[in-house]
Amino acid sequence: MAKRPTIHDVARAAGVSSATVDRVLNAREKVREDTAQKVYEAARKIGYHAAPLIGQRVQAELPRLRLGVVLHKERQSFYQAFKAELERSIATAIGVRASVVIEFSASQAPSEFAALMEGLAGRVDVVAATAVTHPEVTDAVIRLNAQGIPCFALLNDFAQGIRQNYLGLNNIKVGRIAAHMIAQTSRQQGKIAVFVGGYRWHGHELRETGFRSYFREYAPQFSILDTLVNLETRQLTYEATLDLLGRHPDLRGIYCAGGGMEGAIAALKELRQPGEVALVVNELTPESRSALITRNVTMVIGTPLQRLCSDLIEMSKEALNSGIQQVAGQHFLQPDLYLPESV
Repeated sequence: MAKRPTIHDVARAAGVSSATVDRVLNAREKVREDTAQKVYEAARKIGYHAAPLIGQRVQAELPRLRLGVVLHKERQSFYQAFKAELERSIATAIGVRASVVIEFSASQAPSEFAALMEGLAGRVDVVAATAVTHPEVTDAVIRLNAQGIPCFALLNDFAQGIRQNYLGLNNIKVGRIAAHMIAQTSRQQGKIAVFVGGYRWHGHELRETGFRSYFREYAPQFSILDTLVNLETRQLTYEATLDLLGRHPDLRGIYCAGGGMEGAIAALKELRQPGEVALVVNELTPESRSALITRNVTMVIGTPLQRLCSDLIEMSKEALNSGIQQVAGQHFLQPDLYLPESV
């Protein structure tokens, strides 16, 4: 029969003294956070019988972080993946007793985002959201700040100068990446279309700006059509893409700067051969991945959700320690680029 692990075994595995293990186990004296965590990991690894109790002791000593997040498009697979990654990152957060409350806005209405964000007050310590850029949302951030609740803008940079910080992609760069791919893969000059989700998505406007600036600089032989607003819906994008294909036989490329890419994919599958019209979309989902494989999508530009969520937790911890400090800068993440041969 294997010998049952003892405190001395835990101490040896953790590289600390037996007295330190005893202090952690019985909460006799304060032990440094990293040392206590090391003791717990060692106890768990060697199967020490009191490892769960050590875990509880360690957890009880940690500072609390209650994070509230407002997302939108609840049934969209990207936001379901976002929700799952938030929950996973919170569950595995180190050095903090973390929890998360996630709400979904049923529409793009600024008032709904604002109400959901303010509705988190009293239940959370930090608020983050993928909200639209609008004065109503800015006012909600001001009121939350007045209650000592810092706010982070995710993916779309709202309430600039008021919010705590922005976490997401550099959207000017994203637009230029999309333009580069379309210009490089289009065999003939012709027309290019671009969709944005609405008039209040600052990130979409930046992507459009980057997209157009690339073509002006490097591929002026292409003609960029007037921007189309699809409200991030599949049906509007589908109908608009069918119309584009019918009116512009020389359509060479489409960029969906926001949601609704499923409609463009469906329309291209109906009326064009794979690769005949270059299509660049954002976020790797089951739909965009499948379309990459069939060559109906040329490239997907993805947000690294794991890095975004872990960085959000770290920055939230900092905000709680230092208090609300509006940050003029932006926390940019490197985009994930997916091609047909990389999925």
